[in-house]
Amino acid sequence: MVEETNKLAIRVAGIVPMNDGFVLMHRKNVIRNKDYQEYYTFPGGHLEEGETLEEGVIREIKEEFGIHVKVVRKLYELENSRVNMKEYFFLCEYADGEFGTGDGEEFSNNPAYTDSGEYIPEIVKKEDISKIVLLPLEIKERFIQDLKEGMVR
Repeated sequence: MVEETNKLAIRVAGIVPMNDGFVLMHRKNVIRNKDYQEYYTFPGGHLEEGETLEEGVIREIKEEFGIHVKVVRKLYELENSRVNMKEYFFLCEYADGEFGTGDGEEFSNNPAYTDSGEYIPEIVKKEDISKIVLLPLEIKERFIQDLKEGMVR
């Protein structure tokens, strides 16, 4: 008999200030998300075997945006029991690289991503963050509050 495991999935994401805004992934025409077909997310993804949280963030941002970053500090944690996942959000600092040159799987025309819609790297101005759908919403609220209080620049 095969024992079923409820292993908690780990997702990491980076909050990267750049050009008076923040780098975000604009998602459009997302078929598999019934609630949101267009939204923004902080760049990130699932942790790979043997990676630290920080290494995962650095790798994901490089794959998605083509830039190198340095992790400054962890800002938020979010546990989502609905999908058995824990997310870690790190403040990062741009180091080098050309924004928008990511070569991750999401840009490969892989059929596995058909229902995922378009992935569009963007820099969203600080003052526009409150006007967009930024997921997860719980983190957006905390992030906007931290922006107002000057805890994130």
